Amino acid sequence: MKLRNLFYLLLIIPILFINTGCSKDEDPVTPEEKINEAQVLAEYLEANGDFLNTAAPAISTAQEVNDMMLATPDKIHVIDIRSAADYSTKGHISGAVNVELKNIVTYMKGLANATSYSKIVIACYSGQTAGYAVSLLRLLGYTNVSSLKWGMSSWNASCASSWSTSSYGNNYTNFVTTATAKNAAGELPTLFTGKKTGKEILEARIETLLSTGAQFDDIKIAWGTVTGALSNYYVVNYWSTTDYAKGHLPGAIQYSPKADFKLAASLKTLPTNKTIVVYCYTGQTSSQTATVLKVLGYDAKTLLYGVNAMNYDWMKTNGVASWFNPATEIKSFAFVTGANPK
Repeated sequence: MKLRNLFYLLLIIPILFINTGCSKDEDPVTPEEKINEAQVLAEYLEANGDFLNTAAPAISTAQEVNDMMLATPDKIHVIDIRSAADYSTKGHISGAVNVELKNIVTYMKGLANATSYSKIVIACYSGQTAGYAVSLLRLLGYTNVSSLKWGMSSWNASCASSWSTSSYGNNYTNFVTTATAKNAAGELPTLFTGKKTGKEILEARIETLLSTGAQFDDIKIAWGTVTGALSNYYVVNYWSTTDYAKGHLPGAIQYSPKADFKLAASLKTLPTNKTIVVYCYTGQTSSQTATVLKVLGYDAKTLLYGVNAMNYDWMKTNGVASWFNPATEIKSFAFVTGANPK
């Protein structure tokens, strides 16, 4: 009997293996497709306006804003992202709406006539936080958005405390002319939003950045922090090659605006394992640039006030492109105080 049972068992086992094999062949399990989110996002941004390499920095001067408000007030909208207290007591542009930075995307989505304005100008204290907001909105397709250059500091002297004498100083003058080469090309940062399309990944990244509570504070860095430990950072000199040759921070690597931060150019030479500090002349451009890099997943920061805060006299002496001149940049335009009109 035992031999007979063993015989039947030996007959059944091969049949079970055959059935199992057929089942696997007939019902294959397709593994979930894995995508390189940063690659998809970078390609999407380049194919949809390529803000960083075309329109950045998107900036409007106080003179332009004031002229437009006098000539065509219905074609311009001003958003003030300073604190509610400063907006109310220190003064703001007449008609400007006070919006918290963390709510800037929500506000724009609810602005039914957003496309009817020729300009939507975002004002902050110095122009740098506004640059953060502008970059996010530009990436989302709001092509009529720009930052108020120098922020409210340019509108009226009573609002100009952000651009104090310490912001146009000579605090660090050890500039060099020795060039430092870019890194070899590597990989893009690793992103885990769980989204598939470039649009979805972008929206998820911006939602994450605005919901952290840090927002612009997460990408800003003071000159003293950087110069106190230069080797800790991958320092990007975001100037022309001509200005870079005149002098720059020791170890800084030159990247050309509107050219190098492309997939086909030098974007992948940026490190994914080191903090990147982008500096320009005054912080207006670097704030918008670092924001886009942050969206792409880089640990990117903007050097507050740029070389304007470090080597101000050198900039003027060497004819380097831009600096804050209080005698000409601070206007005397009218402003109002009081609660948010929204």
